[in-house]
Amino acid sequence: MSKTLIRAMILPMTGPDDFYPEGEIAIEDGGILSVGEQGSAPADFVPDRIIDLPNDVVMPGLINAHTHAAMTMLRSYADDLPLMPWLETKVWPFEGKMTDEDIYWGTLLALAEMIQSGTTTMLDMYASMDKVAEAVLEAGTRVVLARGLIGNAPNGERAFNENVELVEKYHGAGNGRLKVMFGPHAPYTCSGEYIQKVKAEADRLGVGIHIHVAETEDELKIIQEQYGKTPVQWLNDLGLFGGHVVAAHCVHLTEEDMQILADKKVCVAHNAESNMKLNSGTAPIPELRAKGVVVGLGTDGASSNNNLDLFGEMRTAAFQQKLKKDSTVLPAYEVLEMATVGGAKALGLDDVGILATGYKADLISINFDQPHFYPRFSVPAHLVYVAHAGDVRTVMVDGEIVMEERQLKTIDVKKVCQEVEQRAKAIAQGLV
Repeated sequence: MSKTLIRAMILPMTGPDDFYPEGEIAIEDGGILSVGEQGSAPADFVPDRIIDLPNDVVMPGLINAHTHAAMTMLRSYADDLPLMPWLETKVWPFEGKMTDEDIYWGTLLALAEMIQSGTTTMLDMYASMDKVAEAVLEAGTRVVLARGLIGNAPNGERAFNENVELVEKYHGAGNGRLKVMFGPHAPYTCSGEYIQKVKAEADRLGVGIHIHVAETEDELKIIQEQYGKTPVQWLNDLGLFGGHVVAAHCVHLTEEDMQILADKKVCVAHNAESNMKLNSGTAPIPELRAKGVVVGLGTDGASSNNNLDLFGEMRTAAFQQKLKKDSTVLPAYEVLEMATVGGAKALGLDDVGILATGYKADLISINFDQPHFYPRFSVPAHLVYVAHAGDVRTVMVDGEIVMEERQLKTIDVKKVCQEVEQRAKAIAQGLV
């Protein structure tokens, strides 16, 4: 069994007052043995390696609660458009030309970017998810896979069967690093009958559901005209809620909607930057949190953001709510919770999100020995309002180092970038 001792400033995310200016983490066989001040490791703990990072802050790895990883293939391909024209005239035609191999390389590119920006876990909704699983297993990160299901599409039944196969093949794979959910795309792309079928199968297999909900005013109008209800009310009446459900976006909610989400323990994946870029609106995050709704942070896909940097997402999420409401909402530590603890809870992962005994050793270190981190009045404030992707020095997942001194250990970045460049340009050229 491998044993590692990390010495650094430690922010375990176990409470607002928990911080070790001179701390240490003892790691054994992929798990955290102890966290505390230096000298707190068990007396009989003899590490194979000691990593000294006295000027780094070590914290839990960030959790991207909603993304479409392979959409890195479309980064900056279609910008400055409203959501529906963006999807119908640009994104869907491009995606229609993407092969399984394109999705594999696009996912690897996303994982390289995520690792370099401190993200250790993602909830990914897309197609060809066996290729996404393959990429994640190679990269060494953690993932919850959700096969995107557009029930109204000609391949709706085939996609459903693929999601079932995904659960059977990959749920629990990679030493537990891979989990699987069902991914009905949205209320406006799935019939009520299809959603109920997905819910029944997810319950049978004991897995959760990930779905876009109340993202735009157009969605509200469509569902209101068809069913005379809000998307949340319609999904609730269909019986979708009640188990483990992660609802992405949740921008346009009534008071009744928010109460339904709270009562049914639906988790929300908040995507501030994507919502801003597509002019979808501002989600009522403080109100949802006040009702006890678990909220995680997501980047959405790289075609509507256009990066996968959760440090940037934290800053934007905080500032957006302060502009909308007042400067006291979403203080820094609460935003950090959304990107770590909240993300873990939303994804149904009970062994990541904090640094504590018995949890998985999913952690990152941020180099604080830089001008923009002085003076150090508040570490949480620096992490949310100051830090950026390039400040991440070390990334560990399941006790294995996947990036050290900003050098990726599991991905050939140059090769991945070259592959994606060639493949994406070829697809775009074919659509001209």
